[in-house]
Amino acid sequence: MMVYVDSTTSDIANMPRGGPDASWLDRRLQTERLEYLDRDDVDDLKRKVMDSLDRAGGRRRIGIHEKCARMVLREVAGVPAPKILELGAGLGGLSRKLLEMHPTAQITVTDIEPSFVAGMAAGDLGSHPRAVVREMDATEIDAPEGHYDLAVFALSLHHLPPELAAQVFAAGTRAAKKLLIVDLPRPPAPLHVILLAVVLPLIKVSPLQHDGFISSLRAYSPAALRALGRHADPSINVEFRSRRGLGPTVAVASRGRQGDRPAD
Repeated sequence: MMVYVDSTTSDIANMPRGGPDASWLDRRLQTERLEYLDRDDVDDLKRKVMDSLDRAGGRRRIGIHEKCARMVLREVAGVPAPKILELGAGLGGLSRKLLEMHPTAQITVTDIEPSFVAGMAAGDLGSHPRAVVREMDATEIDAPEGHYDLAVFALSLHHLPPELAAQVFAAGTRAAKKLLIVDLPRPPAPLHVILLAVVLPLIKVSPLQHDGFISSLRAYSPAALRALGRHADPSINVEFRSRRGLGPTVAVASRGRQGDRPAD
């Protein structure tokens, strides 16, 4: 896949997670250390983290799956039977919620991890009449141009280094009319230090907290997301939906310039 190189982001591989103009402190609040979810030598820990995330996503109080589903459905509100591509679906919780909340949505549920794909295919998603389960790399989407109304990559972009993250922007905005990115926020550096200090004592006793700590260090700022979009293609426009407090970063990328719509 060819990726356009903008002169302002030509050194994208070394771009800080806080963006090209990140502060001295922000540049140090990042790591190349892998989460359990990114490793191939800790299958048991990887599964524990994924199961914990899936349980948290389905809980009534936290409701990550439902919150993400509502974000998705707002983006396709004017489409009678939207074709939605979920990238990095994990165990499929978001896709299940989308199928439950929208009576005509057609969902292609994908992940790069073969065991996750096999599990989804063997379960309810594999037999659902409006769902297709496939193994797919978010950086190399196997679909015609504009095939999907929306591609969604939820809580996963931070796993990728900048070069691959830019390829998600390129591939997602090619295969879908819009790409919705939902990911962990990157707090202002002084607050980030405090939050990391609170979590640090827990990382040796909880696999989920271990991965959460690393995720926070690898999260991209809005400025970084804009730079990734420009690097992928100068025609990619990245808009942001509002967030409250330390809520997730929600970005919508599409080809061609669009006027900013009011934030949700």
